[in-house]
Amino acid sequence: MSNNNNKTSYPSLLGRHALVSGGASGIGEALVRALATQGCKVSFFDIDQVAGDALSKELQGLGYQAHFELVDLTQIDLLKRTIAERIDTWGAVRILVNNAANDHRHGLQELTSEQFDQCMAVNVKHHFFAAQAVAPSMAAAGGGSIINMSSNSWMLGLAGYPGYVTAKAGISGLTKGLARELGVDKIRVNTVLPGWVMTEKQKRLWLTPEAEAELMTQQALKEKIEPEDVADLVLFLGADDSRMISGQSLVVDGGRL
Repeated sequence: MSNNNNKTSYPSLLGRHALVSGGASGIGEALVRALATQGCKVSFFDIDQVAGDALSKELQGLGYQAHFELVDLTQIDLLKRTIAERIDTWGAVRILVNNAANDHRHGLQELTSEQFDQCMAVNVKHHFFAAQAVAPSMAAAGGGSIINMSSNSWMLGLAGYPGYVTAKAGISGLTKGLARELGVDKIRVNTVLPGWVMTEKQKRLWLTPEAEAELMTQQALKEKIEPEDVADLVLFLGADDSRMISGQSLVVDGGRL
């Protein structure tokens, strides 16, 4: 957890409907918690039923508005139908955070055509269709913010998961296009590109003393990035404080690039 207890409060977020994909764990969980504690009504989707239910129950028990739905984001019809149901229940989504992803390691020669399509479906396709689903009511409500979560991996040109890197680069292009497409409706669209964030998954699978030491030689700031550090930027982009910021890619990587 972040050691900074002096968090900014964003009054414009109070009562707004926020939707987070991949919200049951990792960065997504931090996003759900941060938005809920700012007073948002938070709908979140994930494929982890147990973690999603537990987070929703915990936040509701603390008096926050949070609702979990089990959704496989590669099933676009299900995704769009569930978004429509959440809009019917809590009103227009004013903050959409397209967060869900899977950084599964793979080599160039390993990936079949079908696996490539699956990689795109998990990492970028749902961004497009979630934006498509929320945009009409978001516009009718007076605008809002779409935040697409990418990664600095494509900017660094990292090896070990070329399909994932391709998808994450595509997200920045999608953001540029949507910012122009939706700006007339007062909808802001931005990309957040985290560096190596210390989620439980990352620490369990890939963080070793050697890897951490190498990372600290690369980052200008010599501290590990926590999920809450990413959530802090997302809150700003979701709030009216960022009203004239759109089409941008903002990096949270401790000065690694």
